[in-house]
Amino acid sequence: MNYRVPQPVPQVMLDDVRGAQKMLSGVSRVTAMEGSRHLSSLTGSPVHFKCENLQRTGSFKLRGAYVRIAGLRPEQRAAGVVAASAGNHAQGVALASSLLGVRSTVFMPVGAPLPKVAATQEYGAEVRMHGHVVDETLAAAQDYADRTGAVFIHPFDHRDIIAGQGTVGLEILEQCPEVRTILVGIGGGGLAAGLAVAVKALRPDVRIVGVQAAGAAAYPPSLRAGHPVSLDDPVTMADGIKVGRPGDIPFTIIAELLDDVRTVSEDALSSALLLCLERAKLVVEPAGCSPVAALLSEPELYGGGPVVAVLSGGNVDPLLLQRILRHGMAAAGRYLSLRLRVADRPGALAGLLAVLSELDANVLDVSHVRTDPRLGLTEVEVELHLETKGPEHCAQVARSLHGAGYKVMG
Repeated sequence: MNYRVPQPVPQVMLDDVRGAQKMLSGVSRVTAMEGSRHLSSLTGSPVHFKCENLQRTGSFKLRGAYVRIAGLRPEQRAAGVVAASAGNHAQGVALASSLLGVRSTVFMPVGAPLPKVAATQEYGAEVRMHGHVVDETLAAAQDYADRTGAVFIHPFDHRDIIAGQGTVGLEILEQCPEVRTILVGIGGGGLAAGLAVAVKALRPDVRIVGVQAAGAAAYPPSLRAGHPVSLDDPVTMADGIKVGRPGDIPFTIIAELLDDVRTVSEDALSSALLLCLERAKLVVEPAGCSPVAALLSEPELYGGGPVVAVLSGGNVDPLLLQRILRHGMAAAGRYLSLRLRVADRPGALAGLLAVLSELDANVLDVSHVRTDPRLGLTEVEVELHLETKGPEHCAQVARSLHGAGYKVMG
């Protein structure tokens, strides 16, 4: 990326990641690698998904949490652990603590998805709600650690966490040895940093691209500045990568080893989630979809060899999923809203609906306006919300309505 930090990068080495892999044997899953024909056709290169959404607890976070807690001294385990997370790290810490017999307290931001809160509690952690962004929650958890003596388990800024997450990179090289490009979402940077340590040590020719949501992209300005920079108000539907400041250790590694960091829009994230669900039959949360969003947004950047997109998590609130799917369908041109003027007489609406039926457009909603002063005495305005098959079908519907004599206003 042509960004370099003056100090060396000694914090995490390949041997640390290999040691973490041995520690995780029988604890974390070696998650599946699935191909995507649709994305392969867009990029001109084979595209594979590394399905960490199918990991225990629904994300990669168990890897780092287990390695960190397993490395505590007996007296530290006795004091318990505390963590802060929007959900995935929370569940990883809760399960890892339960497996290791350690008491855990987890701080989560107000508004964290209810399924993530419930799952964290079911894995055995005590959950406390505090703050509206992860950085505020982190501060509360650190304060609790200072007051009680519990060991703070940072979600990304610790060498053991990064080593654990780096085992994803080792698995990718084993499952897809011919890989040329790896795309990975970035929040605080623990996964991207660990993956980069493992992959670049063994395959320095592999291109590693980090992906951030445009509304929560702290890494581009941080890399330009040469040190972590905080965002005032990160905003994105991708709560798993909604982090206002890069971690110090991940930042140093990412600045040295990553080849690029791209940003993606909210429309791209929702379209990516819809693609994973429809085409790959995979439930992936918005943060986990960020590499797919990058492929959809700029497919021409990823030709020249096999691509692996890391689907980092699949924990998504069903209510949020419902909204995102609607948003994704709209972004993909699958919805069409129209206002038309028709004669205000019996049978006029039935005739309009018959035309739409012939066009195979599904009517979701119909409303009438009779009181607009711009309407003629014998006119009524009809607003329609339609489900279509895509942009071409939308254009066909509009043309056919014009051809049938209807006055389309917008």
